[in-house]
Amino acid sequence: MPRSLRPLLAALLLPLLTTLALPTSAAELRVYTYSSFVSDWGPGPALKQAFEQQCFCTLEFVSAEDGVSLLNRLRIEGANTRADLMLGLDDALTDIARSEALVQPHGLSLPPLRPELQWNDPAFVPYDFGYFAFVYNRESVTRPARSLKELIDSDARIIYQDPRTSTPGQGLLLWVKAVYGEQSEAAWQRLASHTLTVTKGWWEAYSLFLQGDADYVLSYSTSPAYHSVTEQDERYRTALFSEGHIAQIEVAAISRYSQQPELARDFMRYLLTPEAQAIIATRNWMLPVIEGVTLPEAFDHLIQPRRIGFSPAEIARQRPAWIREWRRAASR
Repeated sequence: MPRSLRPLLAALLLPLLTTLALPTSAAELRVYTYSSFVSDWGPGPALKQAFEQQCFCTLEFVSAEDGVSLLNRLRIEGANTRADLMLGLDDALTDIARSEALVQPHGLSLPPLRPELQWNDPAFVPYDFGYFAFVYNRESVTRPARSLKELIDSDARIIYQDPRTSTPGQGLLLWVKAVYGEQSEAAWQRLASHTLTVTKGWWEAYSLFLQGDADYVLSYSTSPAYHSVTEQDERYRTALFSEGHIAQIEVAAISRYSQQPELARDFMRYLLTPEAQAIIATRNWMLPVIEGVTLPEAFDHLIQPRRIGFSPAEIARQRPAWIREWRRAASR
């Protein structure tokens, strides 16, 4: 090579060589969710593995204790949040998150959803649902309560969750208000007389129940399917109440401050595939939001509650007053 051409060739090749030498880093999608979702037995690890195989990205879960704790964290972080997508708020919290401008429209065309969801929301995408219910061990509770009023008027030992930090706890808040209306404070007082403890989150409450500390724990209509499928244990049942049950629809939404909105949309689309829905149903133990998902036979034996409750807008408007009412009654 003529010596005079070497500087020119080096100048031409250097940018290319520099580019080739740079490490290739995948985009990162940061998802805020609740702790049980990302536990070893939850759906998070399997969803992460499956999605990363198709997105050329890294999915990082950041967990809070519960859905309400997740919302509180997002409110505190505000514009400084590192969340690209939030996963684990429920339909009772959507208007609060929307009114505080924590989310942005998803812009997705969703596949057909199960009609009982009656879902039409520009920001939130449902990924599972279920009904709040009281779980009992049929070997120790041989005649379960048939209504919420019968349970509250009984002397059964109850564990439930704090409505300020837990979505199941908030579900019971709505349930009591829906059944008792203006008489709900008196109902809370009666319930307090035989409440063993009120925990911050669902997992703490359910663990105490499994230790045999209580007759009933507030959980989900789908909880017995977990015991049946994973433990071959048929002792656990949920009580079907004549007044109806509060439904919980869990949702995902793109953070207003997301650095990866397109990647967040891709993950939301994935959540609604049959593959992801089967993972969620059999690891988060909730119901799929689309039809045609193959489920274990145990799901066929779950109670079929009648849905009652309030609109997200009414919950957002009344929630502070209903929580104050609960605090007054529970602290007496």
